[in-house]
Amino acid sequence: MEKITETVEFLRAKIGSFVPQYGIVLGTGLGKLAEEIEIEFEFPYNEIPNFVEATVEFHKSRLIFGKISGKNVVCMQGRFHYYEGYSMAQITFPIRVMKLLGIECLLISNAAGGLNPAFEESDLMIINDHISQFLPSNPLLGANIMGDRFPDMSEPYSLKLIEKAKKIAQKHSISTLKEGVYVSVTGPQLETKSEYRMMRMIGADAVGMSTVPEVIVARQMNIPVFGVSVITDMCIPETLQVAEISKIIANAAKAEPVMTLIFKELIAEGI
Repeated sequence: MEKITETVEFLRAKIGSFVPQYGIVLGTGLGKLAEEIEIEFEFPYNEIPNFVEATVEFHKSRLIFGKISGKNVVCMQGRFHYYEGYSMAQITFPIRVMKLLGIECLLISNAAGGLNPAFEESDLMIINDHISQFLPSNPLLGANIMGDRFPDMSEPYSLKLIEKAKKIAQKHSISTLKEGVYVSVTGPQLETKSEYRMMRMIGADAVGMSTVPEVIVARQMNIPVFGVSVITDMCIPETLQVAEISKIIANAAKAEPVMTLIFKELIAEGI
């Protein structure tokens, strides 16, 4: 808690009266939403006390404060992962900082592998639920701070925001927006055919290496969450191909304008 307070005080001294209403976390290959922000302040992570670095090649490492659709936002352009060697507390630290800075809603994105045969590469999947039990740890272990000791997870992703996103997709005739369950794993290796088959059998529609720890902490602090996965590659055991990072990034870039549109209009409509 002392570290969280130290970081919040550092940022408040820099941003003055600016209070972000929305927090945004951008996943792999999905950093261009930051270009839509009317930036007022930005800080490299290495200048922020108690922040760690995003070491993934396709992640920038900066915290941005500004406006989207006339609303104040704080945006992580580059997130932290368990496979980078960070603890769950370090991964989720920025979400707690965002809460104390004033956010009332969290919009979170990731790149994911598609487990549902009905999906296609570059589809967007609204996350309506998640599976966390493949993760080896939990961000709520240890001393309880900033929320419930036993937070309810019956609605980890806001049904209200999900319905709004669906209406936005209908208005713009977006056919690539799907919906499903996200399962989080540690990585960094991709899964075997048998592991993909198992995940599909237990009800997962997409798999990735992020998002769930941040969502758990956000919900513990009673922050409504809207989450979306960009399906960057298909993980169907019977037709599985070797994953190519360049192709994954290209598929993310193809889907990015649609994700940006949905995020912008969600913010414009309000919580």
